[in-house]
Amino acid sequence: MVAAASPTLPVALCSLTEMNLKSRLKLKIFSTISSVADNMGRECYIVGGYVRDLLLHRPSKDIDFVTVGSGIELAEAVAAKLGHGTHTAVFSNYGTAQVHRRGIELEFVGARKESYRHDSRNPIVEDGTLEDDLARRDFTVNAMAIRINAEGFGEIVDRYDGLGDLERRILRTPLDPDVTFDDDPLRMMRAVRFATQLQFEIYPETFEAIRRNAHRIEIITKERIKDELFKIMAAPKPSTGWQLMLDSGLLGYILPELAAMKGVEVVKGRAHKDNFLHTMKVLDSVAEVSDNIWLRWSALFHDIGKPVTKHWDTERGWTFHNHNFIGSKMVKTIFRRMKFPLGPELRYVAKLVELHMRPIALVEDEVTDSAVRRLANYAEEDLADLMILARADITSKDEARKARYLANFDIVEQKFRDTNAKDAERNRKNPVDGTEIMALFGLPQSPEVGYFTKNLKQAIKDCEIEDSRKAAFAYLIKLAEDKGIKPLYDPLKNNL
Repeated sequence: MVAAASPTLPVALCSLTEMNLKSRLKLKIFSTISSVADNMGRECYIVGGYVRDLLLHRPSKDIDFVTVGSGIELAEAVAAKLGHGTHTAVFSNYGTAQVHRRGIELEFVGARKESYRHDSRNPIVEDGTLEDDLARRDFTVNAMAIRINAEGFGEIVDRYDGLGDLERRILRTPLDPDVTFDDDPLRMMRAVRFATQLQFEIYPETFEAIRRNAHRIEIITKERIKDELFKIMAAPKPSTGWQLMLDSGLLGYILPELAAMKGVEVVKGRAHKDNFLHTMKVLDSVAEVSDNIWLRWSALFHDIGKPVTKHWDTERGWTFHNHNFIGSKMVKTIFRRMKFPLGPELRYVAKLVELHMRPIALVEDEVTDSAVRRLANYAEEDLADLMILARADITSKDEARKARYLANFDIVEQKFRDTNAKDAERNRKNPVDGTEIMALFGLPQSPEVGYFTKNLKQAIKDCEIEDSRKAAFAYLIKLAEDKGIKPLYDPLKNNL
């Protein structure tokens, strides 16, 4: 979302510029900090995101304070005043301290200047004035402060027209954007994240600076980039962020596999769809119905294997053979490179990427119990999520075709419910138990009894045999013959 260029910025409305937020600062913690700061003779201000969110009526539990002087000293004095139940963490290298109190996180810092060496990921921090501190902020909407000293309590300090930019819903840097992004390249990702979360637009000058400095993102650690990506993915419409990353050039440095999906190739008049745009539609469709962050990542990566498997076949046209299997392997590579979790989260996303085509293939054939059961066995507890992804994957512009697929998915899901009910019934019946198996073959309690029990249960579940005692005994005798075990009597001649 990039704002249209404008030669001058409009003046902020008086209703905001003349606002005093005293009535909005209702938390008791503010009066406590005000009292401590005044007793120490310190200027103290609320800064950054909390100010922005207060004006936007967005909830926030993390509150940043700037004081002209030592932030650590003020934090320690505040913690002592708050007393029992307060926890403090000091970061002396950065001159900051955090105070945790009843679910609220307070961060204190002395007013400072901050810059990065061109080849470094770590900032150089120097003492500064309040003006220096606001100037180093990433965007004008984050470069406002609210005074909390008793004199002037609730007054807004707005050197860079952040109030006006809030009203215009744009993201703009306080100073030269090239300097801002060169000092801390992660700010480019923050621009994308805020644009996505707040549904703001990035001012053209600012966006062009992101384009020019996109390569600088390479000096930022994967952990810091990952944090921004996850916040983008949690937004109501995450495609906004991914489109901005693509358009700015950031995506080529962060996830080149995803950037490679953009574009359409035409051979002999036949084109394939733009897989990047398709993926964005799938991602947003999933986000509309699910907050599951890992399901959203599955949607983002579901076609990640298409660029490397794309092939022109003179008879069939464009093919992407095995792109789901290749994509599943690529997911593992991406997770490792981006420092994502490598446990159940990775297995979940890789599995859904691998299986995402199975429901579609299922509706194209006859929907049999055995086919439904096989898919359910593969997907296990993630079946419902797989079906959400499969439904979102139908992005055809042919409304009749789309409706037909979605109706078929309804049939498939009913089949899942029906087969689950049948399986539950079969499991309850248990026609031959372990005691009878031991008596039939003269076996003690042993792994062999478990072998017979397990195979019998699976054969009934897979509908290989009926769930009657007669069929069960016949199956067990045949299974025993294959292992060279003979029954002690013929159960089929008895009253079954």
